[in-house]
Amino acid sequence: MSESATKPTNWKLTAARIGVLLAVIAISVFIYSIRDQIETLQRFGYPGIFAINVLGSATIVLPAPALALVFAMAALKSSAGVLVFNPFWVGVAAGIGATIGELSGYGAGFSGQAIVGKTKLYQRLHELTDRYGMFTIIVLAIQPLPIFDLAGVAAGTLKMPLAKFLLATLIGKVIKMWIVAYAGANSIGWIAQFFK
Repeated sequence: MSESATKPTNWKLTAARIGVLLAVIAISVFIYSIRDQIETLQRFGYPGIFAINVLGSATIVLPAPALALVFAMAALKSSAGVLVFNPFWVGVAAGIGATIGELSGYGAGFSGQAIVGKTKLYQRLHELTDRYGMFTIIVLAIQPLPIFDLAGVAAGTLKMPLAKFLLATLIGKVIKMWIVAYAGANSIGWIAQFFK
C-alpha cells in the first residue's frame, strides 16, 4: 500500500520537475532570440537596468549583454557631461535584477540535476556549495563568468533554502554590479582622453 501511495507523489514530482526544466529552457531560448531588442530597455532607466539583468541572468549558459549594458548605462553622460545614472543605484538595480534572474538556474537544479551532473566543473561546484554553502554562492556571484549558472544549479540540486540562495546571490551580484558600474562611470572619460 505504501508503494502505491508514493507512486502518484513521485509521478507528480517528476512532472513538476520536467515542467520547471522545460520552462527554464524555453525562457533561455526566448531571451537568446530577442537579445538584440534587450538593448532598447535601457531607455527606461533604472527599471530598464533591472529588467535587462533579470533577462540576462535568466538564461542558462547562453550569453546575454547584461554586464556590457550595466557598464554603458553607468558611463552614460548628459550633454553637460554629468552622469545620467548614479553608478551606486545602477549596481543595486542590476544586482537585484540579476538575483531574480538566477532563479532559473536554481529552479533547473531543484527540478533535476541529470542534465549537468556529469561534468567535472559541476561536480566541483556541487562539492564547494555543499561544503561552504552561502560563501560559495557569494564568491561565485561576484565572478563575471557564466560559471554562476552551474552554481545556481548546484544550489538547487542541494536543496539549499531559497532564502539563503537569494541572499547570497544578492550580496555577490550587487558587489559585482557596483564594480562594473563604477568602472563604467570612471573609465569612459579616462579612455576618451587617449582619443583626443
